[in-house]
Amino acid sequence: MRVGVPKEIKNHEYRVGLTPPSVAELTAAGHEVIVETSAGAGIDFTDSDYVEAGARIVADAATVFAESDMIVKVKEPQPSEIALLEPRHTLFTYLHLAADKPQAEGLMRSGATCIAYETVTSNNGSLPLLKPMSEVAGRMSIQVGAHYLEKEQGGRGVLLGGVPGVAPARVAILGGGVAGINAAQMAVGQRADVTIYDISNERLAELDLHFGSQIKTAYASRAAIASAVARAHLVIGAVLVPGAAAPKLVTREMLRTMKRGSVLVDIAIDQGGCFETSRATTHDDPVFIEEDVIHYCVANMPGAVARTSAFALNNATLPFVMRLAKLGAEAAMRADRHLAAGLNVSGGKIRHAAVAEALALPMEAWSGTE
Repeated sequence: MRVGVPKEIKNHEYRVGLTPPSVAELTAAGHEVIVETSAGAGIDFTDSDYVEAGARIVADAATVFAESDMIVKVKEPQPSEIALLEPRHTLFTYLHLAADKPQAEGLMRSGATCIAYETVTSNNGSLPLLKPMSEVAGRMSIQVGAHYLEKEQGGRGVLLGGVPGVAPARVAILGGGVAGINAAQMAVGQRADVTIYDISNERLAELDLHFGSQIKTAYASRAAIASAVARAHLVIGAVLVPGAAAPKLVTREMLRTMKRGSVLVDIAIDQGGCFETSRATTHDDPVFIEEDVIHYCVANMPGAVARTSAFALNNATLPFVMRLAKLGAEAAMRADRHLAAGLNVSGGKIRHAAVAEALALPMEAWSGTE
């Protein structure tokens, strides 16, 4: 198969769909890899690195798309990239369609087969291709939250871990999944006062066993969240409903109870965000203030640590890329129901129920025989 890797063009996105070591695996298996010039420059990979791995370098994205059967990316295709997609293409990348109806409609018009990293599943029900970026975003959320709590950044002027005789900052983490647990690990490491909120009692018990007395856990009722928000210096939104829009857990009314200079970090912003006041931001302009509270809502947080993120993502995606390249999309999905769960759009139709519901669009299940 001919596998294409365009350069990412989303604002401050430095990751790359395939690193040279991943390219080497594909070319060793007999596949052709076509890479846009400078695709890996953001993480210090040169065109020569890709050539040594067996890739062919081309001048622009249009050539990558024209000469490839499968496109492997990191972030959702931008309008100029959607215009290059054809029905013969398989697109393998993060899509996050539940919060982006124009993108969904563009992909439907393209006729391409679009498989989203974030809805590929595993035997234990987890999301293996979302997990590495959730780990990165969870850990980053504490790092950026601590930064924006600094007075010079407009924050409250609170040190996350406090000092002897001065209490640490209170951190409320909404959601005890992969992002939430990684956020908690970092916050505990900085000696913050951490509470994780979740609606699964089973998950809360697991977290309690994992962290012991290092954190507190609480059931995420509306009343509990309202109380947590009023007391917290830093609130991390880490909820996830696979494929669907994130629920709005923190209302503007709750926000008004927070202390001036407190910070919200919305990891769920790719899926629309879990705070009523959230709106997507970029690394160019990462924060805004609503009700005297700092909001950090960057939609590609892991792009800030692009090299770590790219390697972590490739470790997870490469086995699926190899399978798709060997068998083609339809045969690969017929052979692997977990990969098939990643199918969001094909043949001009929405194929994922949660995406269709979030966008109020009709859904037609993929039959496996198309």
